[in-house]
Amino acid sequence: MAAANMTVIRVGESTWSQWEPEDGRFDLEWMTPVLDGAHERGISVILGTPTYAIPMWLARRYPEIAGEPKTGHPLGWGARQEVDYTHPAFKFHAERVIRKIIGRFASHPAVIGYQVDNEPGLLSFHNRGVFQRFTDELRHRYGTVENLNKEWGLVYWSHQLSTWADLWTPDNNAQPQYDLAWRQFQAKLTTEYLAWQASIVREYSTPDQFVTTCIAYDRPSQHDEDMTRSFDITAGNPYYAMQDAFGVPYSSGGAPQGWATSGAWTLFQSGDRMYSSKQAPFLVTETNAGAIGGSAMQYPAYDGQWRQAAYALISRGAEMIEYWHWATNHYGAETYWIGVLPHDQKPGRVYRELARLGKELETAGSALTGLTPDARIGMIYSNDSKWALAGQPCFLLEPPMTGDERSYQKIFEAFYRGAHNAGAPVRILHDTQIAGPEGAILNPAEVAKELPVIIAAGLYIADDSLLDWLSAYARAGGHLVLGMRTAYADHEARARLDVKPAKLDAGVTYQEFSQINVPLEIEATGVLRLSPQARATRWVDYLEPGEATVLARYKHPQFGQYAAVTTVETGAGRITTIGTLPEDTLAADIIHWLVPEKATYWSELPASVTAHSATAADGARIHFLHNWGWDPVTTAAPVPMCDVLDPELASLEKVELGPWDVRVLREDKGDQSAHS
Repeated sequence: MAAANMTVIRVGESTWSQWEPEDGRFDLEWMTPVLDGAHERGISVILGTPTYAIPMWLARRYPEIAGEPKTGHPLGWGARQEVDYTHPAFKFHAERVIRKIIGRFASHPAVIGYQVDNEPGLLSFHNRGVFQRFTDELRHRYGTVENLNKEWGLVYWSHQLSTWADLWTPDNNAQPQYDLAWRQFQAKLTTEYLAWQASIVREYSTPDQFVTTCIAYDRPSQHDEDMTRSFDITAGNPYYAMQDAFGVPYSSGGAPQGWATSGAWTLFQSGDRMYSSKQAPFLVTETNAGAIGGSAMQYPAYDGQWRQAAYALISRGAEMIEYWHWATNHYGAETYWIGVLPHDQKPGRVYRELARLGKELETAGSALTGLTPDARIGMIYSNDSKWALAGQPCFLLEPPMTGDERSYQKIFEAFYRGAHNAGAPVRILHDTQIAGPEGAILNPAEVAKELPVIIAAGLYIADDSLLDWLSAYARAGGHLVLGMRTAYADHEARARLDVKPAKLDAGVTYQEFSQINVPLEIEATGVLRLSPQARATRWVDYLEPGEATVLARYKHPQFGQYAAVTTVETGAGRITTIGTLPEDTLAADIIHWLVPEKATYWSELPASVTAHSATAADGARIHFLHNWGWDPVTTAAPVPMCDVLDPELASLEKVELGPWDVRVLREDKGDQSAHS
């Protein structure tokens, strides 16, 4: 590890049965030589709490702690994360082992921080105690069953409650207000659980040690912005398909997005999601070493792609890149989740590539920490809307009635991918960071200056304060872009009685909407320039313009009656409405219109090259150029550059990139400008 310039390891989070082989019998000292050996070599340690994978003696002696994904159906044991982490018996034993481990090693000089649990929020717990607490929370929130009946509209299908005992379990629930409340509640349990662990760890940690957890951002029962409030820094675990999936221009080939993503653009989206949790730099606590996913997913990276992935994440604010894992297991569930060392334990191609990366990062030093990534466009992310559109999907997964629970993500990803393809970097803002029940959190006029364009696509759940903020942002000079399903429902997932889009002076309204099974041609009617291959997909809002100007219509005998894209001035700003799910070309065309000046000041880049820039802590401009393809390319530098990874290369006017290559450049000090 030291020879490969690896400076941090993460240990201890998967080994409760090693720490406590029997109830109350602890074995802690096996970790001492690990920490001592790391410290002797200048390697720092993140120590994990082992609570996500419980020992079998605990499952055997306390079977009541098993998580129930359906009421009365406890999970069997043999995998991981099967436990109801709200159960007192689990929490008693978890607290005891946490205190033993952290109390023993908090003073060790190698330990720089702690990770509590691991990738939380996998399950929705239907355990009896969890359901009873859910009922109690509803009782405190709504006061009376009569009020709950009114707020949730339970008169329909005879769901009115006469007493709190009438509340049904969620297993066969079809009521969307209940569904949203249940999903929000499950995320709250995860947030509370992690905050509880963090509070225990902080009783022992020193002021210079941090506390975090590692987030798998596609987990259903977590709200990343809420969770990270308890932690000193955000940490996440991005995994992704490599090889040809990194090719630019991107061709999905129908590859699904989920816990593992596909496409070079998803590296930047993952980085922006992690940055958004605290609007600050973050740690990557796990990512691809060798092939990931198991014995049937053996697609290790092409040469150079590890560097590409690492620098993509660093360009968006990553301050650590850790790989899962070091030495590949020759037993167990992750036998074919390949680590830095393969099964023969000898350094090979993965090791050599990562050792090169480690040497480069040692050379870069502090130049790549404290970065503020560039952003030309803001995008609003809403966990509530994600959950609401999982409960009432707008897209089909399988006909005739199986909805796609990733409907929200597909709307969000379409616009993010369009921005990426257009070269316009994104800053993701959580709805909960913008406005709350008590009003604005961010000043809309200040945000309009920093982010002149904000896209609110799929923002199905929005209370009045959030809609008021969006209106104020546009009136203050911002360009607000409304995508499909935005401003349709209130905070209870009730369809608003207002004309849609609700409470926003968009100059356009609609009553009907339709799914479409075949992409529609679309033609520009105004200042918007569209490529011949631009298409509308999956959805059409029947937009009827009032004061708004129509920018594009569908080429279709029925849908052609309605606008596809409209825009209207409001105050000092503008609101543009897009009534469909844009495919890649249409999305990029729209972004080019929203951000007409070049998003970067690089000259025309080869088709396989992307440029992302950031401002360093000392004000220097840092640029990351990636070549996502097999052909070597050369591009001109707009000003003389020096190579951050090879300081002897200075005053570069041309940048050469090999196959699957990346260059990290800094503007020569004499030529730095105010580009941002």
